[in-house]
Amino acid sequence: MDERAFYSESPATKPATLNCPYCHSSETYDLRWMVRKKKDRIPQGGDDRDRAKFQKAQSYMVLLDDKVACKNLRCRKRFDISGVKTMAFI
Repeated sequence: MDERAFYSESPATKPATLNCPYCHSSETYDLRWMVRKKKDRIPQGGDDRDRAKFQKAQSYMVLLDDKVACKNLRCRKRFDISGVKTMAFI
């Protein structure tokens, strides 16, 4: 059984304060996350190994964005998101 069958997925946006490495301005950016919540019961057709995997599964979020554009009108350069975890458990 595929591990994605244990979760229900939904997109979400969360604000994060980031510093542009070029112009050094600090702004708040809305980052896109994929929220994967564990279902309340195992899907049908699972065997003992799938039940063990389901017991260990946890809800988590995955960061979808890897770069953002600076909001400073003079800069507008794209930079990598650093200092933000790419995966967070809920």
